[in-house]
Amino acid sequence: MAGDTRPDLGEIEACFVAVIEGRLSRDDADRWATRWLLDDSLDWDDSELWALDKLSGIDLPNGPAGGYLHDDSQVRSWLLELRQRSEHRHG
Repeated sequence: MAGDTRPDLGEIEACFVAVIEGRLSRDDADRWATRWLLDDSLDWDDSELWALDKLSGIDLPNGPAGGYLHDDSQVRSWLLELRQRSEHRHG
């Protein structure tokens, strides 16, 4: 998840895993994904775009009480959906 090379679906998936495992902060995941989404020179397939979009909002706060709008359970469900999309993509 470093460098200037366009990430593939496996690298995007690795970002979800790193967040779930606590190796990457939600803020860092959001910044990483947003950096790629804002690059208008790149084309993304539907699964890649969907996953980057989820990651780009992964650090949204759940109001003044604290916590995140999307809890850990929801992030895990996104990872499962991404894996299903990836399986369908590769047939």
